Amino acid sequence: MIKPKQNILVIRLSAMGDVAMSVPVLRALIKKYPDVKITVLTRQFFMPFFRDLPNVTVFPAEVKKRHKGILGLWKLSNELKVFKIDVIADLHNVLRSQILKLFFFGKQTIQIDKGRAEKKALVSGVNFHQLKTTHQRYADVFNKLGYNLDLSNPVFPVRAILSTKMQAFLGHNFKKIIGIAPFAAHASKMYPLNLMKQVIEALSKDYQIVLFGGGKQEVEALTAIESSFDNVVNAAGKLDLNEELDLISNLDGMLAMDSGNAHMAAMMGVKTITIWGVTHPFAGFAPFNQPDDYVLVADRDKFPEIPTSIFGNKYPENYKEAAGSISPEAIIAKVKSVI
Repeated sequence: MIKPKQNILVIRLSAMGDVAMSVPVLRALIKKYPDVKITVLTRQFFMPFFRDLPNVTVFPAEVKKRHKGILGLWKLSNELKVFKIDVIADLHNVLRSQILKLFFFGKQTIQIDKGRAEKKALVSGVNFHQLKTTHQRYADVFNKLGYNLDLSNPVFPVRAILSTKMQAFLGHNFKKIIGIAPFAAHASKMYPLNLMKQVIEALSKDYQIVLFGGGKQEVEALTAIESSFDNVVNAAGKLDLNEELDLISNLDGMLAMDSGNAHMAAMMGVKTITIWGVTHPFAGFAPFNQPDDYVLVADRDKFPEIPTSIFGNKYPENYKEAAGSISPEAIIAKVKSVI
């Protein structure tokens, strides 16, 4: 029997896309069970993701500093006890979270079933079919705790009111705004940049384009693209995460790789088109609540081993630019049909 005011500890330490995918699930939980109190344990950088969720407290884990190692996790467990945790929802299920849960002896804990065997079968080519989505795997954790969640009718935050700084950044352009995030954690998940420039050039004639990315090399590449075309502005390296989320919430659409930016847009309720290289949406990592035809996948007739891995970190050398088998014209047409 669920306590009406139960305190739930939710563990989802990293990575960016996975943390972002937890947000719509927590929003569904709060909508149906407004009396629950949630403490999210994650990296401090991700705290803005949860800014509009009532009854949610974010506790930053410093796993490389103060909370490092077994002694650090014991210290972390003591710091968390002030929240009077009743149950633990482990959406991460790694060694670190498993050790931490030991220090909450006696508390009910449920961890995510990552479906490793199914994913191994998908990557090895034994089975090629849609697996359970990560969002549903998160929801299943709460279902096992006694919370019945339905993700089919989601709610999203309203568009943020842009600050004077953000309005000046965008300029006085009355075109529809499309975000484009051309980078990903692995090169094999990226659309070739020379082809992406063709997409940006074509779309910039009809839309305002905002480029997203992070890291020195990405900032330099996006700055060069910004200077090459009209109606293109580069947000990379210029905004903090709160400002970036404000901007994303005002987009008319996002074009991204299989990456964190796609999940950030989707959690805000923005139409999100994704391009896939050596990974595949069948693994369950497609952005939340997006139609199936919003995903553009590499040609499996030319690259039959796709998906070569779940995260894009393993692939034959000649698969590195598999995403390039999707034509710029197909991407441009898809964006125009969606936006």
